Amino acid sequence: MNLLVTGGAGFIGSNFLQFIYEKHPDWTVVNVDRLTYAGNLENIAHLSNWDNYSFIKADVCDKQVLDKIFEQYQFDAVIHFAAESHVDRSILEADEFIRTNIYGTYVLLELSRKHQVKRFLNVSTDEVYGSLGPTGYFTELTPLAPNSPYSASKASADMLARAAFHTYKQDIVITRCSNNYGPYQFPEKLIPLMIHNALHDKPLPVYGDGRNVRDWIHVKDHCEALLTVLLHGEAGEVYNIGGNNEQENITIVKKILAILNKSEALIQFVKDRPGHDKRYAIDATKIRIKLKWEPKIPFEQGLFETVEWYVKNQTWVNKVITGEYLQYYEKQYSQRIKI
Repeated sequence: MNLLVTGGAGFIGSNFLQFIYEKHPDWTVVNVDRLTYAGNLENIAHLSNWDNYSFIKADVCDKQVLDKIFEQYQFDAVIHFAAESHVDRSILEADEFIRTNIYGTYVLLELSRKHQVKRFLNVSTDEVYGSLGPTGYFTELTPLAPNSPYSASKASADMLARAAFHTYKQDIVITRCSNNYGPYQFPEKLIPLMIHNALHDKPLPVYGDGRNVRDWIHVKDHCEALLTVLLHGEAGEVYNIGGNNEQENITIVKKILAILNKSEALIQFVKDRPGHDKRYAIDATKIRIKLKWEPKIPFEQGLFETVEWYVKNQTWVNKVITGEYLQYYEKQYSQRIKI
């Protein structure tokens, strides 16, 4: 398999590369990442000994450069992670979300068609469905109703992928996953932010009343689901990926404090963000029945191991926060392929 992974220096992408390295080290894998603030080569530095792996610093919106990469490798499949992904940032300034998430997806779809890539997996999010009330679940047939610039840009990417399947008969599959947690997540997201602040006895900012509900899945379970869809999913189909684990944000925060033996007095309720979706909940029946996948890591175990990882990797966290890693690894971890 010749596989292109976009955004492989990010949180989920880097975990997916590690998963492929463990499962299919014989595959030829090229990782293309622009290395924006959340792209961290330190996440994948340990893959430098993988003979079949290469990193190329490139922008998914740069059609000319990507065309050369596609031409050189003749990929069998593309798995598209690269995206601007933080809702708060999209509310403040959506330009990069529109550019990367929509136009970047368009470029990759166009080049995949031009170079006859056999399969394109677009990694999306449950946020494209909007918000749920106190009951019910998102299914693959739930109408898209995005409520933030971020989720609107991801829904747009999904629609471009759908159009490529129906108009050009490209082999497209789409996955929509619930909230991920685990190692190497950028510290602006809920779980790593709460861990970091608690470790330093800083206030833990919780939006509104903290009663917003999310379904949580360990990133390793997500990676296994993605590989399953990549290899066995039916062309043109959407697959919801969920952890069967709904939790209120405030509950997550209190569990982290309990693991770290910190006081709940650190919790600080702050003004809610605009358009904050109340509840997400995934119905993952389709992937469970049709592709025989279901999550394996219990949330309590996964959360404890995640907290433990961040405690042991404070050097990584500090480098990510200060940006020190970027200058260092751009010098030390040079790309192997000249375009």
